[in-house]
Amino acid sequence: MNLEANKQLCRDYFTAFLKRDVDWMQKHIAPSFVRHDPGLPFEVRGPAGVAQLHDALMPAFPDMKLPLEDFVAEGEKVLVRLRVQATHTGPFGDMAATGRSIDIGVLDLFQIRDGVLIEHWALLDNLGMLKQLGALPA
Repeated sequence: MNLEANKQLCRDYFTAFLKRDVDWMQKHIAPSFVRHDPGLPFEVRGPAGVAQLHDALMPAFPDMKLPLEDFVAEGEKVLVRLRVQATHTGPFGDMAATGRSIDIGVLDLFQIRDGVLIEHWALLDNLGMLKQLGALPA
């Protein structure tokens, strides 16, 4: 797969995530896929893990938008710089809805092999998010 196709696969991942497109996930996410994300209280593995992540986030942030800002691709890897923009209108872990908006930066590094996502490293501005939600002083 060429670099542009790998970038497109990552674009499509975010679209499928927001829609909870399980059919897309089954086709484009390896069963052995793992997301490395120290901010999560559970492990994300395979298409079912990505659907679980959707189910954990979307009730808390149902209007979530993921503006994609930059893509850098080399070999099997694509780095995506994006934002998470949403309003906190449902429970998020132990935190009750605050009605506050978040706008945080994210770096996602994906590894792709044979047209399928096999690994994902996620770095989110969790500190900024907690400040924006009022859980920590600004």
